[in-house]
Amino acid sequence: MNEPITTCGRSGAVGGAREGVAEGATCSVLVAGIGNIFLGDDGFGVEVVSRLAQRPLPPGVELLDVGTGGIHLAYELLEGYDVLIAIDALARGVEPGTVCVFEPDVAELDAAARTSPPLFDGHGLEPVTVLTLLTALDARPRRTLVVGCEPADVTDRIGLSPVVERAVDEAVAVVRDLLQTQTTLVRPNGGE
Repeated sequence: MNEPITTCGRSGAVGGAREGVAEGATCSVLVAGIGNIFLGDDGFGVEVVSRLAQRPLPPGVELLDVGTGGIHLAYELLEGYDVLIAIDALARGVEPGTVCVFEPDVAELDAAARTSPPLFDGHGLEPVTVLTLLTALDARPRRTLVVGCEPADVTDRIGLSPVVERAVDEAVAVVRDLLQTQTTLVRPNGGE
């Protein structure tokens, strides 16, 4: 089973194979930048994906600028990805500009999908709601990782604050490290 991932700040590669998953072949990874560019630091995920698009990526990796269109993310994930790396501004009560990586609690998503299926709003779904919806549809990726950054300013304005702007390159490096570990996994039973 995966060990929980919670890392703040850059301290090397983060990753690991799931139980029953062999190493050696390419899997499909969706890297999704989430956020509203009109709310300052909330546009962090969109900026990270924009910078990732300027460099070569491993085979099997697709980038998606989700913006505020969570429903677009849900539809894309229905295509069947092995791994989702979601990038977003996340207020976790740490120093602004701190980059964190964590893996959502699958048991909580499963429980939420069973007890109260998410309300469907075509104009926007939060990432957790998207994952709960996909759980209810039995279409959630095998692994989901979130790369977040503590925002400093989410007021009505275009552009990241200086401290979050500096964190973008760190987040790009973190995502690239994650891609190195996640794209070398094969699907269960050695399937391609």
